[in-house]
Amino acid sequence: MSGHSKWANIRFRKERQDAKKGKIFTKLIKEITIAARMGGGDIESNPRLRTAVQNARAANMPQKNIENAIKKGTGELPGVVYEEVTFEGYGPGGVALYIIAQTDNRNRTVSEVRHLLSKYGGNLGENGSVSWVFDKKGLIRIPKANYDEEELMMLAIEAGADDFQVEDEYYEIYTKFEDLYKVRKELEEKGIQIENADMTMIPQNTVNVEGKQAEQLLKLLDALEDNDDVQKVFANFDMDEKVMESFSN
Repeated sequence: MSGHSKWANIRFRKERQDAKKGKIFTKLIKEITIAARMGGGDIESNPRLRTAVQNARAANMPQKNIENAIKKGTGELPGVVYEEVTFEGYGPGGVALYIIAQTDNRNRTVSEVRHLLSKYGGNLGENGSVSWVFDKKGLIRIPKANYDEEELMMLAIEAGADDFQVEDEYYEIYTKFEDLYKVRKELEEKGIQIENADMTMIPQNTVNVEGKQAEQLLKLLDALEDNDDVQKVFANFDMDEKVMESFSN
């Protein structure tokens, strides 16, 4: 199993734990606000907003919070204006990093991301320096306990999925990014309960890291994802699973 896939699942479990503490709510609200500002407040005609709202509901965010976030995005309510910014760089061992942040202060976020990369043996690169390493995809997660693997796989293929994988707790369905909303909608219309659906970046190649570099990389990834402005971090590494699991426990 690639480090990218394992880290993605560790991150997802961490997000679900953070949701209970309210930390993930801040990031979800930012995404809803930006989605509404960019594509309007109508959930049905704005696929990005629909996905953001569904993910917020899955995290048990109160409906009032969701409605207020949409209204702040459309300007119906006053609020902080967020913008989405991306960073590209390298971590220990030459691992490519693609970082998506949502912020109300670009200079602050640039400074914080640069500091974290430097602290843990990485560096910030130019735009375009690593984006070519990744393919943008849609990712849908469905709890394994709820469905038969073969039956769900056939439903996913019929809905237009590109790939189907089985992880520890979830089935993972990959789609073309532009098909994420369509595939999710078709699965839901067939009665499938979806845990989470979102954009992901799949590396075309990976870099093996071990020892001190592996430890530094995991600390860097954790620090970046703990930053309030950082929404998502993608990396193209391979690593011994025991090292990764020991870090996550």
